[in-house]
Amino acid sequence: MLQLFKKYRSVVIFILTFLGSYLVFSMIYNVYLDLSDGSRYYPDFFTHLVSVQSEAVIKAIGYSAHILPHGEEPSMKLFINDVFLARVVEGCNSISIVILFTSFVLAFFSRVKTTLLFILAGAVIIYAMNIVRIALLTIGIYEYPQYAEFLHSIAFPLVIYGTVFILWIIWVRIFSKTGSDDGKNKI
Repeated sequence: MLQLFKKYRSVVIFILTFLGSYLVFSMIYNVYLDLSDGSRYYPDFFTHLVSVQSEAVIKAIGYSAHILPHGEEPSMKLFINDVFLARVVEGCNSISIVILFTSFVLAFFSRVKTTLLFILAGAVIIYAMNIVRIALLTIGIYEYPQYAEFLHSIAFPLVIYGTVFILWIIWVRIFSKTGSDDGKNKI
C-alpha cells in the first residue's frame, strides 16, 4: 500500500489539495450566503454587484437597460427597453467558478507570490468575462429570442468555462512546478 502511495503520490496530493480547498472555499461561500440577509444588497452583495455592472455594460453598448429586484425569488431582473429578459441569480455571480479555478491552481501550487498573483489575476479575468457574458447574453436574447435556449445553455457557458480552461492551461504549462520542463518555475 505504501509503495502504491509513493507511486501515485503527486496524484493523491493533487486530489486532496483540490478537494480540500474546494470544500473549504465552498463552505466559506455558503456561510457568506447564509449571512446575506438581502436587506442592503439584494439578493446578496456579489449577485447585486454583477447585476449592476451587467446593466452598465449593456448601457455602454447603447441599449436602454435597468435592473429590479425579483419579488418572488432571490434574484435581480434584467431588462432591455423595458422587456424582462434575464434573471441574475446567485449562480450567475461567478463566485463558484472562481472557487473552482482557485482550487485547481492551488492543487498545482507554485511559489506563493506567483500562485497568489495568478489566482487574483484569474479571478478578475473570470469575473470580468462573466459580466460581459451576462450583458451579451441578455442582448443576444433581446435581439434573437429564437436562440435564447442555445445562447443560455451552450454558447455562453462555453465562454465562462472556456476562459477558466484556458487559464488552467496557462497555469499548468507556464507557471506551476508541474508544468515546467525542468521542474523549476519559469518566473
